[in-house]
Amino acid sequence: MSAAQPQPEKSAPSEAAAPQAARAGEARSSAVMAAGTLVSRFLGFAKTWMLALALGLGSTVTDTFINANNLPNLIFLLVAGGVFNAVLVPQIIKASKGPDRGADYISRLLTLAVVVLLFLTLLVTLLAPTVIDLTTQGYSAQQKSLAVAFAFWCLPQIFFYGLYALLTQVLNANGAFGPAMWAPILNNVVAIAGLGMFIWILGTNEANPHTLDNWGPFQTLLVAGFSTIGVVAQTAILMIPVLRLRLGLRPRFGWRGVGLGQAAKLSVWTLATAAVGQLAFLYIMRIATIPGAERLRLQAEGQTEAAATLPGNAVLEVASQLYLLPHSIIALSLATVLFNRMTRASQDGDRAGLRRALSHGLRTMAVATVFGALALFALAGPLGMFFSGGDRQDGVMLAQTLTILALSTPFMSANFMMSRVFYANEDARTPFFIQLVLALVNVVAAFFIQFLPYDRIIFAIALLYTGGNILSVIVSAGFLRRLLGHLDGPRVASSYIKMGYAALGSAIAGTGALWLLGSYNPDGFAWSGRIAALVTVAVVGPIMLAVYFVLLRVLRVSELQDLLQPLLGRLRRRPAAAGTGADVTGEGAAGSGEEVAGEVPAARTAPVRTVPQRATTSLDTGLIPRISGEFDSASFRVGPDVREEDTTRWGPDGGYLPEEERPATSRGGAGRTEIPLPGRRTYQGDPGRNPYFPDGQGNKK
Repeated sequence: MSAAQPQPEKSAPSEAAAPQAARAGEARSSAVMAAGTLVSRFLGFAKTWMLALALGLGSTVTDTFINANNLPNLIFLLVAGGVFNAVLVPQIIKASKGPDRGADYISRLLTLAVVVLLFLTLLVTLLAPTVIDLTTQGYSAQQKSLAVAFAFWCLPQIFFYGLYALLTQVLNANGAFGPAMWAPILNNVVAIAGLGMFIWILGTNEANPHTLDNWGPFQTLLVAGFSTIGVVAQTAILMIPVLRLRLGLRPRFGWRGVGLGQAAKLSVWTLATAAVGQLAFLYIMRIATIPGAERLRLQAEGQTEAAATLPGNAVLEVASQLYLLPHSIIALSLATVLFNRMTRASQDGDRAGLRRALSHGLRTMAVATVFGALALFALAGPLGMFFSGGDRQDGVMLAQTLTILALSTPFMSANFMMSRVFYANEDARTPFFIQLVLALVNVVAAFFIQFLPYDRIIFAIALLYTGGNILSVIVSAGFLRRLLGHLDGPRVASSYIKMGYAALGSAIAGTGALWLLGSYNPDGFAWSGRIAALVTVAVVGPIMLAVYFVLLRVLRVSELQDLLQPLLGRLRRRPAAAGTGADVTGEGAAGSGEEVAGEVPAARTAPVRTVPQRATTSLDTGLIPRISGEFDSASFRVGPDVREEDTTRWGPDGGYLPEEERPATSRGGAGRTEIPLPGRRTYQGDPGRNPYFPDGQGNKK
C-alpha cells in the first residue's frame, strides 16, 4: 500500500466533468422544486376557486377574510421573517456540520425561537382590533367586527409559520428537502375541506348569498378556522421527519454565546430590506381595502349595480396569485439553484462566471415567463370567469386586473434573479438602497391612488405593481453594471426578442381560438359559466403552447433546451446524459470543450465528491414589490439538495466554509470592500464546550 502512487484526479472530478456534474445536480434540484411547487400551486388555485364559489369574489365578506388571512404572513415577515432567514438559517446550517449534527446548538435556537414566537403571537392576537384599524381604511363597525373575528382565528398562524420555517431549515440542513416541499399540500387540503363543508351545508354564494347580515360564528369556523387548522397541520407533519433525524432535540435554555447578536449585526441590511418592503406593502394593502368599504356603503344605500362594479382587494389577490404562477414555478426554482453557482463564482473572484450564471438564468427563465405573460394576457377573460365564482361582472374585473399585471411578469422574475447576484456577492447593502427607492415610489404613488375614483383604485394599484417591476429591473441593472462591468446585454436582449416574437405568435393563435369559442362575445361560450371557461382555457392553452414551442424551434432559441433539460434529466441517471451539449454556462463550450473532447478516462470513472452547500437563503425580502399576501413556503428553502453531485471546493480545514475568522473575498457595496458571512465569528466548537452557556456544561472563563 505504501508503494501506491497518489492519484489526485480520482479524489475530485476533472475540470470537464465538474461543470457537467454541477449542471446535472442543478437540473435535478430545479425539477424537483418546480414539481413540488406546481402541485402546491394547483391545490392553492383550487382553494381560491372554492373560496370564490362559497363567498363570491366581489363580496365584502371575501375582501374582509382575505385581508385578515394575509395578516399573519405579513406580520411574521415584517417582525421575524428576516431574522429567521438572515440570522438563524446560516447558524443552523453551520451547526449541523458539527460532530453532534448541531443537536445542542439547534435545540437552544429552537427553544429561543419558540419563546419569542409565542410572545409575539399572543401580543398581536390580543391587539387584533388595533391591527385591523392600522391595516384597513373606511371599514364600517359591522365590517370591522367581522374582520376582528377573522383576525382572532387567523393571527395564531404567526407562531406556526415561524415554527414551520425553522423546522424546514433543520430538515434542509440535513439534506431532507421533500417533507417541507409537500407539507403545504396538506395545508391546502384542509382548507379545501373546510370550504367544501361550507358549500355542502350552507350552499354557494350564487345560490345563497352570504353577507355581513347573515354571517355567524359557524361560517367563521369553516372559513377562517379551517384555514388556521391547515397551517397547524402543515407545521405538525414536519415533526415526523424531524424526529426521524434522531437529533435528540429538546427544550434547552441558556442563550448567551449562541452568537445571534453578531449574526444580526452582520445581517442588519437584510433585515432592514425586509422591513422596508413589508411596511410599504402593508400600506398599499391598506389603500386596497377602500373600494370594499365603499361597496358596502353603496349596497346599504340600495345602489346595487354601482356596488357590483367596484373591485376589491380579493380581486387583486386572486389576480396576483395567477400572475405569480410562472415566477413561482420556474423563476424561483431556477434562481434558488443558480444561487449556489453564483456564490462559488463570487468566492473565487470570478466576475465572468458570475455574469455567465446571471445571463443563463435570465435567458432560461424567460422561456417560461415571456410565454406566461402573453398567455395570461390572452386568457385573462376565461380565467377571470372561472375564478369569479360564476359571476360575470366579477370575472370581467378580475380579467382587467390580470391584463395589467400579466405583461410585467418577465420583469418581476428578472429582478428576482438580479437580486440573487447581490446576495451571492454577500452584499446586502445595495439591495437595501434599491428596496428603499422602490418603497418610496410605491408609498408616494399609493398615497395619491387613494384619492382616485373608487372603481379605479385596484386597477391603479395593479398598474403600480407593473411599473414597480419595470423600475426595479432598471435600477438593479444600473448597480449590477458597476459590479460586473456589463450584463451580457446583447445576448440577453436577443433571446428576449426572439421569445417575444414566439410568444406574440402564440398569442395571435390563441386569440383566433378564443374568438371561435366566443371569448370576445358577452354571450359567447367562454362566458356561459365556470365549466365553459375552464374548457376554454384547457383547449386554447395547449394550442398556444404548441405554437410557442414550434416558433422557438424555428427561431433557434437554444434556451428552450436548457429549460426542458431538468425534465429530461429525470429520465437519465448518468450525469453525462444530462449534459447534452446545451449551452448551460452561457458561453457555449468555452473553457470546457477541449476537456470534453479529449480523453479523461480517470475523471469519467472517478466518484464525484459530495460536499455540503454553504448557507444560502431564498427569502423574498421585498426587493420585488409583493403582490400577494399569501404564505409561500418556497421562500423558506435554503437551496438545492446537498446530496446532489456538486463541485463546491472544500475549505482549508475540510469544512464547508472558508476559515471561520477570515472575511470573505467578495466585494461589497459602496464604501465597503469586504463583508464576512453571517455568523462566522460565533462559537462553533465541540458540543457542550461553549463557555458562555450557564448550565455548567462548558468550561467557564
